[in-house]
Amino acid sequence: MNRKALDDIEVIDLGQIYNGPYCSLLLSYLGADVTKVEPPHGEPLRARVDNGEPPELVMLNSNKKGITLNLKAERGKELLKELIEDADVLVENYAVGTMDRLGLGYETLNEINPELIYAHGSGFGEDGPYRQYPAMDLTIQAIGGVMDVTGFSDGPPVKAGVAVGDFMGGIHLAAGVLGALYQRERTGEGQFVEVSMHDAVYPTLMSPMAAHFNGDDVPPRTGNRHSGLAQSPYNVYETADGYIAIFGVTDDHWHSLLDVIGRSDLKDDPRFQSNVKRSKHADEVDRIVENWTRRYERDEIEEILLEAGVPCGPVKEISEVVEDPHLKDRKMINDIEHPSYGNISVPGLPIRLEDSDIPDIEPSPEKGRDNREVYRNRLGLSAEEVDELETHDVI
Repeated sequence: MNRKALDDIEVIDLGQIYNGPYCSLLLSYLGADVTKVEPPHGEPLRARVDNGEPPELVMLNSNKKGITLNLKAERGKELLKELIEDADVLVENYAVGTMDRLGLGYETLNEINPELIYAHGSGFGEDGPYRQYPAMDLTIQAIGGVMDVTGFSDGPPVKAGVAVGDFMGGIHLAAGVLGALYQRERTGEGQFVEVSMHDAVYPTLMSPMAAHFNGDDVPPRTGNRHSGLAQSPYNVYETADGYIAIFGVTDDHWHSLLDVIGRSDLKDDPRFQSNVKRSKHADEVDRIVENWTRRYERDEIEEILLEAGVPCGPVKEISEVVEDPHLKDRKMINDIEHPSYGNISVPGLPIRLEDSDIPDIEPSPEKGRDNREVYRNRLGLSAEEVDELETHDVI
């Protein structure tokens, strides 16, 4: 039998771009019935292509129904309130205060459905000096310190190559929803859940913060070395055909690495006899290691080091990652045929529950695909009424 943790949980998803949609994607994969609600012209992510479906939208909205609804129209607001009457969760990541200005804030929707879990993702949260700052992942990385610790010491701050704020915020928001659903089982009441992207990225600064509080003389940007310069070897090393990351956590790792590269004579060298001492001589450690790695191909080095028990990982290109056999085996890469986009790989669920089946992936909805099903079956509107909503740009 197909079992999921969130079977029978109904989610109304007003999410846009990455943050909100990733939260609701996780909920959909855990079994929730998610209905994505977009404006009639589509959510902002659709503007990234002139025609068709943006790949990002396809990858973030699997296993959801899709409807359109104009929340600026009075009839559109009425229809959302009707949808909320039987919903368990609302997810949105509009700017702080937007839903209140529309007359659709938590207090209003809570009166309609006291059991509703209202989940709001934002850049900086509901309170604090930055609450009204416009926020995108780039600005979160800038203000949140991520850019300051990314890059090399002799270069400018650099953004992380991934949307760390958007996705960390979405993950934490999903966790908040799950906690609120559990609490509702005890109290019978819903609640307002909010997660700030700024808050969510702060704990990721753990290593550079440790160096700061220890008073260590560490530059803010350490390139591919440990953020606190507290581990060695810890770097990305050039190979004959690419790069490989090598990380020695223990003295045993270091000794095994020395055996592999033919430098067992350095085991008793006082400069390298502990991690603290190696970290103080990281330049020398890196020269020793890279003199060896440059002589061999990346994948050959990986095989040798793994056999010796030395932590390592080849630096793979995106073209390799999207074909990664391990990710495919764990159902994190799912090849689907989208009716508009065509062939594409979409991500799966990173969370594994023993008593829940891994979800089958259904293509994301095209804009308004499920208007008639949702408005007729869920709200009881006639075909003529749905036609009238379309005529008046309500949906």
